[in-house]
Amino acid sequence: MPKICLAVRHVAFEDLGLLGPLVSARGYDIRYHDAGIDTFGAATLVAPDLVIVLGGPIGVYETDTYPFITDEIAAVAARLHANRPTLGICLGAQMMAAALGARVAPGPAKEIGWAPLTLSEAGHASVLAPLGTAPVLHWHGDNCELPAGCHGLASTAHCPVQAFARTPSQLALQFHLETEPARFEAWLVGHRVELGEAGLDPRDLRKQARSAGPALREIGRGVLASWLDSLPGAAA
Repeated sequence: MPKICLAVRHVAFEDLGLLGPLVSARGYDIRYHDAGIDTFGAATLVAPDLVIVLGGPIGVYETDTYPFITDEIAAVAARLHANRPTLGICLGAQMMAAALGARVAPGPAKEIGWAPLTLSEAGHASVLAPLGTAPVLHWHGDNCELPAGCHGLASTAHCPVQAFARTPSQLALQFHLETEPARFEAWLVGHRVELGEAGLDPRDLRKQARSAGPALREIGRGVLASWLDSLPGAAA
């Protein structure tokens, strides 16, 4: 029987991206769970061998507007407390933080575009080490506190918790390593309203993608592959 990877998707264009082929090559059968359409039961996220919670343009605190968020956070919490391998990206990282009891709220500024991280001592000792000072793709306005019992791995000036790990197999990234540069135009279209509100020109981001995207693609693939290879039973 193949291993199952369940990817929680919030908007169609923020999918597994580069992660898709990496996950498939390691013997996982990929299935998508579309938040807001597919329901989150108590055990929805516990059974799969791997769960990846992807990004999206909503906040974990918008439960009145998007009621499914409450059930999603509860499902993520069940997954984490069962000590099952989990990767959260952007909104997914914030879901993990909220599931672990940490506060998530709008940050002092939106971070959209390519910029480097500052890795912590724990970050330099983690799978993120190859990132060094390479620019990564940021696309978020919310920040989270570091959940109790977790290790902070990276920061930026406006976001003290850019990455954290609860265990080596439970990793949260506020930034994007999975985005395929060749498909970045879909992000510029899908986030048109947000870019306009932030006063950002898609043409500038397109130039950044052409300049920084190819190098990040290779570094990001390596980081993500290393994390997948570190999971329990990875060689199975």
